[in-house]
Amino acid sequence: MPADWMDVSSLSFNTLMLLERVQLSWFPGWVPEAQLAVALRANPNVEWYLRHKCPELNEWLDDLMVKEDVYQPPGPEEIRRAEIDIMKSINDLIVYVVSPDVYDSQPFLKWNPDELTSLVDFSGKKVVDIGSGTGKIAFIAAAKAKVVYAVEPVSNLRLYLRDKAVDRGLKNIFVLDGLIASIPFEDKFADITICGYVFGDDPNDELQEMLRITKPGGMVILCPGNDDHDNDKHGFLVKNGFEWSRFEEAGVRLVRKYWKEIRLHGKRSLL
Repeated sequence: MPADWMDVSSLSFNTLMLLERVQLSWFPGWVPEAQLAVALRANPNVEWYLRHKCPELNEWLDDLMVKEDVYQPPGPEEIRRAEIDIMKSINDLIVYVVSPDVYDSQPFLKWNPDELTSLVDFSGKKVVDIGSGTGKIAFIAAAKAKVVYAVEPVSNLRLYLRDKAVDRGLKNIFVLDGLIASIPFEDKFADITICGYVFGDDPNDELQEMLRITKPGGMVILCPGNDDHDNDKHGFLVKNGFEWSRFEEAGVRLVRKYWKEIRLHGKRSLL
């Protein structure tokens, strides 16, 4: 179900030209194709942007534009309905590039920091937070960590994170571009590697990347890492040695957190 965090009805369809390449790459199978075809025919500038910002969409767009061809051109009202339908379907992506503060105020982000700090002592540690968003995890870790690297692929969220760190007077948070399947650090870089809400599109590659950058004796944490279901993601993580428990997202729903200590000479470390 699409997020419904903000009213997009007053936004220009040109807002799509603020989206990052990785966000555009998620369109196939996500956005309603008939409405997208209508909207793109009326907005060739947006079609041009999609094709040039994310060339891997070109074949899909070619098929979409042919498949959804129409003999009777739609009127202005139908075009606007199609534009709004598209923006509603990617409401969360729109929020990230237009109003990160709207995301930052969502109730599900108000979970108790103890859910994270009870798992590991951040004191003096080098921490990597992957898919940092508006910094829920990064700022919890930064209270005690030596340094926190907030990895975030959306440029507007990176700006938000930097401004938020300045506002809080924190000088141990560094923000940079990157994806969970391609983390921009060398092997054995971090004492603690964390992600929340971003794991699962390509579980094996994502897990291997997190393990790669984590030092022996360190820890990998997913908080939250899953809904409260015994689904494929849960089975994959348990099979790969993760412990887990459930907690409440600030009165919103139950979710699960997962953690794995990286063995040091065959023994558990004392983090």
